[in-house]
Amino acid sequence: MSDLVFRPATSSDVAAVLEFWASAAEDAHRPTDTAEAVERLIARDPDALVLAVDTDDRVVGSIVAGWDGWRCHIYRLAVAPDRRREGIGRALITAAEERFVAAGAGRVDAMVLTDNTSAHAAWRAAGYMPQAEWARWVKPLR
Repeated sequence: MSDLVFRPATSSDVAAVLEFWASAAEDAHRPTDTAEAVERLIARDPDALVLAVDTDDRVVGSIVAGWDGWRCHIYRLAVAPDRRREGIGRALITAAEERFVAAGAGRVDAMVLTDNTSAHAAWRAAGYMPQAEWARWVKPLR
């Protein structure tokens, strides 16, 4: 991982992030990603979208560390298929957690796909567990 830089995304990264998510992020059930949505995220909270970028300036990992002042939420943990099992995902989770601790937060939740069983081990290794008494309810707004 010495070839990586972990940094917040900027508006100049939007196209690369969308291309990365198309190949590395799993979840056919989510709404289609758009440049406008990523731009809004970066504009609203410039530190929320953390990228792992290699020496060729290629995005090889991402995480959204959402903090609304009340709750901490992790979304979009993704690692390039050819870079998995190198600790990049764990480093991204740590970066998100450090952001939350610095903000004074006390608890975090993560969106983890039920079917992505290979990710379950990574989340468990990072100290996360499913919470059986809660379910995610969604409603598309558009």
